[in-house]
Amino acid sequence: MRRAFDAPPELVFDAHTVPALLRRWYGPPGWEMITCDIDLQPGGRFRYVTKQPGGREIGQFGIFREVGRPNRIVHTENWEDWNPGEVTVTAEFASAGAGTLMTVTTLFPSKDVRDQLIAHGMTEGAEAAYRKLDQLLADYQTR
Repeated sequence: MRRAFDAPPELVFDAHTVPALLRRWYGPPGWEMITCDIDLQPGGRFRYVTKQPGGREIGQFGIFREVGRPNRIVHTENWEDWNPGEVTVTAEFASAGAGTLMTVTTLFPSKDVRDQLIAHGMTEGAEAAYRKLDQLLADYQTR
């Protein structure tokens, strides 16, 4: 997945790793991040719990494998209520003029798991969340 943001890599990186910022945009509209624990270092752990509008809570957790502010994060990802196998996510943040080009590569345990996540709205949910991030970045830079 590739996505451009109108903000420098340092700010986009922080929006992905600073709990106070991440809580403001993570998840589609109507979702609320109720837990955001981050130990941002190689070997450090994270745990997120999001609450959907209907009240369902979704827990995610993983381990940071690489942290290279402001350009790269590699982490594992698992879910508390579903065990399809571990996912590895690599996020890269590159300068693109005055903005950032973010490239996210996700390694799924199988094609079936990838297809299930896509069928359940992973792509659409990510884009909806990134639109919220666009607004957060714009608001942050006008302060």
